[in-house]
Amino acid sequence: MKNYLSLTDHVYNYIVEQINNGTLTASNKVNENAICDALKVSRTPVREALIQLSSEGLLENIPRKGFIIKSLTTEEAKETYLIIGALDGLAASLTTHLLTDKHLKEMEFYIESIDLAINTGNFSMYHKMQESFHNVYLSICPNKSLVTLLLQLEKKFLKTFDWMEDPIWTANKLRETNHEHRKMLELFREGKSTELESYLKEVHWNAEKAELIPL
Repeated sequence: MKNYLSLTDHVYNYIVEQINNGTLTASNKVNENAICDALKVSRTPVREALIQLSSEGLLENIPRKGFIIKSLTTEEAKETYLIIGALDGLAASLTTHLLTDKHLKEMEFYIESIDLAINTGNFSMYHKMQESFHNVYLSICPNKSLVTLLLQLEKKFLKTFDWMEDPIWTANKLRETNHEHRKMLELFREGKSTELESYLKEVHWNAEKAELIPL
Protein backbone atom coordinates (compact mmCIF):
# COMPACT_ATOMS: atom_id res chain seq x y z
CA MET A 1 0.00 0.00 0.00
CA LYS A 2 1.44 3.35 -1.02
CA ASN A 3 2.24 6.05 1.51
CA TYR A 4 0.97 9.42 0.36
CA LEU A 5 2.54 12.62 1.62
CA SER A 6 0.31 15.15 3.34
CA LEU A 7 0.30 18.79 2.25
CA THR A 8 2.39 19.59 5.32
CA ASP A 9 4.96 16.96 4.29
CA HIS A 10 5.15 18.44 0.78
CA VAL A 11 5.71 21.92 2.22
CA TYR A 12 8.26 20.55 4.68
CA ASN A 13 10.24 18.86 1.88
CA TYR A 14 10.06 22.00 -0.25
CA ILE A 15 11.50 24.19 2.52
CA VAL A 16 14.23 21.65 3.26
CA GLU A 17 15.17 21.64 -0.43
CA GLN A 18 15.28 25.44 -0.47
CA ILE A 19 17.69 25.37 2.48
CA ASN A 20 19.66 22.58 0.87
CA ASN A 21 20.24 24.41 -2.41
CA GLY A 22 21.02 27.74 -0.75
CA THR A 23 17.84 29.57 -1.78
CA LEU A 24 17.01 30.05 1.89
CA THR A 25 20.06 31.14 3.85
CA ALA A 26 20.94 31.58 7.51
CA SER A 27 19.47 34.56 9.40
CA ASN A 28 16.95 35.31 6.63
CA LYS A 29 13.20 35.30 7.21
CA VAL A 30 11.09 32.60 5.56
CA ASN A 31 8.52 34.22 3.27
CA GLU A 32 5.33 32.28 4.04
CA ASN A 33 3.32 33.98 1.29
CA ALA A 34 5.95 33.05 -1.31
CA ILE A 35 5.76 29.40 -0.26
CA CYS A 36 1.96 29.46 -0.43
CA ASP A 37 2.12 30.92 -3.95
CA ALA A 38 4.84 28.55 -5.14
CA LEU A 39 3.04 25.40 -3.93
CA LYS A 40 -0.54 26.67 -4.37
CA VAL A 41 -1.44 25.78 -0.79
CA SER A 42 -3.08 27.59 2.10
CA ARG A 43 -1.18 29.02 5.06
CA THR A 44 -2.15 26.12 7.37
CA PRO A 45 0.22 23.42 5.98
CA VAL A 46 2.94 26.03 5.56
CA ARG A 47 2.64 27.09 9.19
CA GLU A 48 2.56 23.44 10.33
CA ALA A 49 5.74 22.67 8.37
CA LEU A 50 7.49 25.74 9.76
CA ILE A 51 6.57 24.78 13.31
CA GLN A 52 7.94 21.27 12.73
CA LEU A 53 11.19 22.62 11.29
CA SER A 54 11.45 24.98 14.23
CA SER A 55 11.06 22.10 16.68
CA GLU A 56 13.85 20.27 14.83
CA GLY A 57 16.22 23.21 15.19
CA LEU A 58 16.42 24.35 11.57
CA LEU A 59 14.31 27.45 12.07
CA GLU A 60 13.87 29.94 14.88
CA ASN A 61 10.46 31.45 15.59
CA ILE A 62 11.06 35.05 16.63
CA PRO A 63 8.05 36.93 18.09
CA ARG A 64 6.65 39.69 15.80
CA LYS A 65 9.25 38.78 13.18
CA GLY A 66 8.44 35.26 12.03
CA PHE A 67 10.46 32.18 11.18
CA ILE A 68 14.19 32.70 10.56
CA ILE A 69 16.69 30.22 9.13
CA LYS A 70 18.73 29.35 12.18
CA SER A 71 22.49 29.82 11.99
CA LEU A 72 25.09 27.96 14.03
CA THR A 73 28.23 29.34 15.56
CA THR A 74 31.39 27.38 14.81
CA GLU A 75 31.41 26.15 18.39
CA GLU A 76 27.81 24.93 18.12
CA ALA A 77 28.63 23.19 14.85
CA LYS A 78 31.60 21.41 16.45
CA GLU A 79 29.47 20.31 19.40
CA THR A 80 26.82 18.96 17.02
CA TYR A 81 29.44 17.12 14.97
CA LEU A 82 30.65 15.44 18.15
CA ILE A 83 27.14 14.24 18.98
CA ILE A 84 26.43 13.10 15.41
CA GLY A 85 29.68 11.16 15.33
CA ALA A 86 28.76 9.30 18.51
CA LEU A 87 25.27 8.48 17.24
CA ASP A 88 26.34 7.52 13.71
CA GLY A 89 29.17 5.38 15.06
CA LEU A 90 26.79 3.54 17.37
CA ALA A 91 24.23 3.07 14.59
CA ALA A 92 26.88 1.64 12.28
CA SER A 93 28.20 -0.74 14.95
CA LEU A 94 24.67 -2.02 15.63
CA THR A 95 24.12 -2.87 11.95
CA THR A 96 27.49 -4.48 11.16
CA HIS A 97 26.18 -8.03 11.69
CA LEU A 98 22.94 -7.26 9.82
CA LEU A 99 24.45 -6.20 6.50
CA THR A 100 24.12 -8.64 3.61
CA ASP A 101 26.16 -8.85 0.40
CA LYS A 102 23.39 -6.86 -1.25
CA HIS A 103 23.81 -4.02 1.24
CA LEU A 104 27.58 -4.01 0.77
CA LYS A 105 27.22 -3.87 -3.03
CA GLU A 106 24.77 -0.98 -2.69
CA MET A 107 27.29 0.93 -0.58
CA GLU A 108 30.00 0.25 -3.15
CA PHE A 109 27.69 1.52 -5.90
CA TYR A 110 27.08 4.78 -4.03
CA ILE A 111 30.80 5.27 -3.45
CA GLU A 112 31.42 4.95 -7.20
CA SER A 113 28.51 7.29 -7.89
CA ILE A 114 30.03 9.83 -5.51
CA ASP A 115 33.30 9.65 -7.45
CA LEU A 116 31.37 10.38 -10.65
CA ALA A 117 29.56 13.30 -9.04
CA ILE A 118 32.83 14.81 -7.83
CA ASN A 119 34.60 14.35 -11.17
CA THR A 120 31.75 16.04 -13.05
CA GLY A 121 31.33 18.83 -10.48
CA ASN A 122 27.78 17.74 -9.74
CA PHE A 123 27.74 18.57 -6.04
CA SER A 124 23.96 18.20 -5.75
CA MET A 125 24.34 14.60 -6.92
CA TYR A 126 27.17 14.17 -4.43
CA HIS A 127 24.89 15.22 -1.61
CA LYS A 128 22.18 12.74 -2.63
CA MET A 129 24.59 9.83 -3.17
CA GLN A 130 26.43 10.25 0.13
CA GLU A 131 23.06 10.46 1.88
CA SER A 132 22.05 7.22 0.15
CA PHE A 133 25.33 5.59 1.20
CA HIS A 134 24.69 6.27 4.87
CA ASN A 135 21.03 5.32 4.53
CA VAL A 136 21.98 1.75 3.56
CA TYR A 137 23.01 0.91 7.11
CA LEU A 138 20.79 3.43 8.90
CA SER A 139 17.68 1.94 7.26
CA ILE A 140 18.33 -1.43 8.93
CA CYS A 141 19.57 -0.13 12.27
CA PRO A 142 17.49 -1.86 14.98
CA ASN A 143 17.45 1.28 17.18
CA LYS A 144 14.98 3.51 15.34
CA SER A 145 14.97 6.19 18.04
CA LEU A 146 18.71 6.60 17.62
CA VAL A 147 18.37 6.98 13.84
CA THR A 148 15.55 9.53 14.20
CA LEU A 149 17.66 11.68 16.53
CA LEU A 150 20.71 11.34 14.27
CA LEU A 151 18.84 12.41 11.13
CA GLN A 152 17.28 15.32 12.98
CA LEU A 153 20.71 16.61 14.01
CA GLU A 154 22.13 16.14 10.51
CA LYS A 155 19.48 18.48 9.12
CA LYS A 156 21.42 21.35 10.67
CA PHE A 157 24.02 20.78 7.92
CA LEU A 158 21.71 20.52 4.93
CA LYS A 159 23.50 22.71 2.41
CA THR A 160 25.09 21.16 -0.62
CA PHE A 161 28.56 22.28 -1.71
CA ASP A 162 27.34 24.40 -4.63
CA TRP A 163 28.13 27.48 -2.56
CA MET A 164 31.89 26.84 -2.65
CA GLU A 165 33.84 29.37 -4.71
CA ASP A 166 36.80 27.08 -5.41
CA PRO A 167 35.54 23.90 -7.14
CA ILE A 168 39.01 22.30 -7.17
CA TRP A 169 39.44 22.72 -3.41
CA THR A 170 35.89 21.49 -2.88
CA ALA A 171 36.44 18.40 -5.05
CA ASN A 172 39.60 17.50 -3.13
CA LYS A 173 37.78 17.76 0.20
CA LEU A 174 34.92 15.61 -1.06
CA ARG A 175 37.37 13.00 -2.36
CA GLU A 176 38.83 12.81 1.14
CA THR A 177 35.35 12.19 2.50
CA ASN A 178 34.66 9.49 -0.07
CA HIS A 179 37.94 7.83 0.87
CA GLU A 180 36.46 7.66 4.37
CA HIS A 181 33.37 5.98 2.91
CA ARG A 182 35.64 3.34 1.39
CA LYS A 183 37.31 2.77 4.75
CA MET A 184 33.88 2.42 6.36
CA LEU A 185 32.88 -0.15 3.74
CA GLU A 186 36.09 -2.07 4.42
CA LEU A 187 35.34 -2.17 8.16
CA PHE A 188 31.73 -3.20 7.48
CA ARG A 189 32.96 -6.09 5.30
CA GLU A 190 35.40 -7.22 7.96
CA GLY A 191 32.75 -7.01 10.66
CA LYS A 192 34.89 -4.74 12.82
CA SER A 193 32.08 -2.95 14.63
CA THR A 194 34.25 -1.46 17.40
CA GLU A 195 36.78 -0.01 14.96
CA LEU A 196 33.97 1.25 12.74
CA GLU A 197 32.32 3.06 15.63
CA SER A 198 35.61 4.74 16.57
CA TYR A 199 36.34 5.67 12.95
CA LEU A 200 33.03 7.45 12.52
CA LYS A 201 33.43 9.33 15.80
CA GLU A 202 37.08 10.30 15.44
CA VAL A 203 37.56 10.66 11.67
CA HIS A 204 34.39 10.86 9.60
CA TRP A 205 32.66 13.26 11.98
CA ASN A 206 35.77 14.93 13.31
CA ALA A 207 34.63 18.17 14.94
CA GLU A 208 37.30 20.22 13.18
CA LYS A 209 35.48 19.61 9.89
CA ALA A 210 32.68 21.84 11.12
CA GLU A 211 34.87 24.81 10.24
CA LEU A 212 34.57 23.90 6.53
CA ILE A 213 30.80 24.20 6.29
CA PRO A 214 28.73 27.36 5.63
CA LEU A 215 27.20 28.66 8.85
